[in-house]
Amino acid sequence: MLKKITYCFKMASNTELVILTINVNGVNSPIKRKQLADWIKSQNPTICCLQETHLKQSDTYRVKVKGWSRIYYASSKVKKAGVAILISDQAKAKIDLIKRDKEEHYILLKGSIDNEAISILNIYAPSGVASKFLKGKLRELQEEIDNKTIIVGDLNLALSELDKLKHKINKKEVKEVNKILEKLDMIDLGEN
Repeated sequence: MLKKITYCFKMASNTELVILTINVNGVNSPIKRKQLADWIKSQNPTICCLQETHLKQSDTYRVKVKGWSRIYYASSKVKKAGVAILISDQAKAKIDLIKRDKEEHYILLKGSIDNEAISILNIYAPSGVASKFLKGKLRELQEEIDNKTIIVGDLNLALSELDKLKHKINKKEVKEVNKILEKLDMIDLGEN
């Protein structure tokens, strides 16, 4: 399976919220979808965020994971980009708002899990324009983003030495993205 990042949070109710995020680099192959479903079940997260699903709108029904029947997509008419958020059936989740872009690069869910307010933004940024993309999308979503928003995804940019296996470090882009995060009082948890 591809490199994944796991975030674990203690919520005010003492509930553990486990979020997995992974760039799947396409899930059009039935074998890959089966491997992904088995892997998600073995990890047992509360929320699983996928980037680069490469699913067309007409194909989103293909991703099925037993125990994760709530699956939210941003996908288009062509096989490119695409993001998805899967929420475990075990989580008492209520979704009040779903926002996605036409280019299938982000999906935002706002609502609650176990009666605690939460927003999750799953982003897949186009290669080479991370700061411009992030700035534009955060501006577009500024009314929906608050201190309960968790942003995950793939910016196609190495923000630190830990990330540079896949991407070369573009110091100008990194500086811009870090400036955006700092302005919003956010931190990059990276690959901890």
